[in-house]
Amino acid sequence: MSWRSKICFISFFFLGLFSFCFLLLGLYFCINDLCYFVDWHICTLMTVDIIMTFLFDYMSLLFMSFVLFISSMVIFYTHDYMMGDTYLVRFVFLVILFVMSMMLLIISPNMISILLGWDGLGLVSYLLVIYYQNSKSYSAGMLTVLSNRLGDVAFLLSIAWMLNYGSWNYIFYFDLMSVNFESKVISFLMIFAAMTKSAQIPFSSWLPAAMAAPTPVSALVHSSTLVTAGVYLMIRFNSLIMISGFSFYLLFIGGMTMFMSGLGANFEFDLKKIIALSTLSQLGLMMSILSMGFYNLAFFHLLTHALFKALLFMCAGVIIHNMGDCQDIRYMGSLLDYMPLTSVCFCVSNLSLCGMPFLAGFYSKDLILEISSFSMLNFISFLFYFVSTGLTVCYTSRLLSFTVFGSVCMGSSTCANDDSWCMLRSMFFMVLVSVCGGSLLSWLIFPIPYMVCLPPFLKFLTILVSVLGGLLGYFFSFYFYNHNLLSYFFILPSFFSGSMWFMPYISTRGLIFPPLSIDTVTNSFKYRMYELLGSQSFWSTLYYFFMFNACECEWMVNDWFFFIFFPFPMIIIIF
Repeated sequence: MSWRSKICFISFFFLGLFSFCFLLLGLYFCINDLCYFVDWHICTLMTVDIIMTFLFDYMSLLFMSFVLFISSMVIFYTHDYMMGDTYLVRFVFLVILFVMSMMLLIISPNMISILLGWDGLGLVSYLLVIYYQNSKSYSAGMLTVLSNRLGDVAFLLSIAWMLNYGSWNYIFYFDLMSVNFESKVISFLMIFAAMTKSAQIPFSSWLPAAMAAPTPVSALVHSSTLVTAGVYLMIRFNSLIMISGFSFYLLFIGGMTMFMSGLGANFEFDLKKIIALSTLSQLGLMMSILSMGFYNLAFFHLLTHALFKALLFMCAGVIIHNMGDCQDIRYMGSLLDYMPLTSVCFCVSNLSLCGMPFLAGFYSKDLILEISSFSMLNFISFLFYFVSTGLTVCYTSRLLSFTVFGSVCMGSSTCANDDSWCMLRSMFFMVLVSVCGGSLLSWLIFPIPYMVCLPPFLKFLTILVSVLGGLLGYFFSFYFYNHNLLSYFFILPSFFSGSMWFMPYISTRGLIFPPLSIDTVTNSFKYRMYELLGSQSFWSTLYYFFMFNACECEWMVNDWFFFIFFPFPMIIIIF
């Protein structure tokens, strides 16, 4: 076995072992309702003790267990997916560094140590997005890192404002933070930072662009690491957000993100971008349920979403790998005949995303929709929830119609198969937890279930919306097969929805071109007007003055003797 294979299997073994240990500790802490703070004395400078504090409770331990488990499966999957890559060892080290940054963020109750993990995620994510060295990857990486740097600035400002309380250990000061100006500023800055990291409106354009990274990176980023860091931060700051008065704005932003991403996924043909937009929709769902104060429910959906979303990206990677790196779903079709095992895993993950009963996504999504039905929401927020649910089922049905159950297209050929040993086994593990993980987590996190009493209409509204969304997605897939003259009336709505409401153009060209055009005007002013009003104007005036004198008094200029001695008689006459 080569060193490249050994590093994958060693990383898989140790990450899986630590995941199992953290899972057992998380179960123990959850059953006994424990919470430990561990102080690590790093060093002493003069009379100052530098101490790092770690927080261990059931949330941090369970989340670390899930992150490590998904990371181990992704690295095991990477062994086959990137077998021909020259720098596989470097890629594995980058993934491990990415996971370690997420670990530091999860167990830190201190703003400074959170910033280390927060910036580590941003830096390593940039390196992973530009792993394939081409112009598209460079552009996507730059958009990703610059969007996240906006959140880093907000995080730094919140660290400065925390000095008003005398410490950066935020978790000890929630009871002291009354509704005052400092708490409102800190809440606003933390919400802004979480919005950039979790790609909420208007910072959503970087998430589909980050699909330029390898598929194992996408499986890790979209399931349990980078984009979920903002949601996890909001879970920790939930009590401060609820007293600050910004919960309504967070609810509106989450609802708009759900609706925008669900609508855009129905007009997208790139397989990985469709899954990225589904991630964006689920992040908006988590943010919106957080704004209502149900942080346990948001954490529950965060864990279940991590399971089926990692599986969804793994299946997409196998499909793309067998299709010769083609990501356009219009060139796929009838994959069930050529790749039956991958197609079954793909269907399970998609059905879990839709909230199919008794899969992992059902236990969290159904509870979220039922709680939102009796939480005294306004009509707009209520509409966002259920329309976005219907759109989720719609684009999932459309995706399955194009790829798994559709007719055979040009890209579908007999070379597609299920022969990859490592990729299939990692997907089978993820299928197992995607089927059983939701029920186990619901019994663990909610030992006493919520009592939800709803009228029959609201109880069946979720089923009605899901059925209508599935039928609409199935018929919507035929719209792209049968182009007729009526389709031209839908070009502008399709382009508007498929481009995420022009957000990539606004956040890239819209931010670049106005300053560049202003710079063109200022450069013109600087190089022309400054010269005309400054030294060039002075020199031109003198030049024209002397030229005029030269033309009028040429006889005085040519006669040097007269020019030199003429002033002396004039002086004598004057005096």
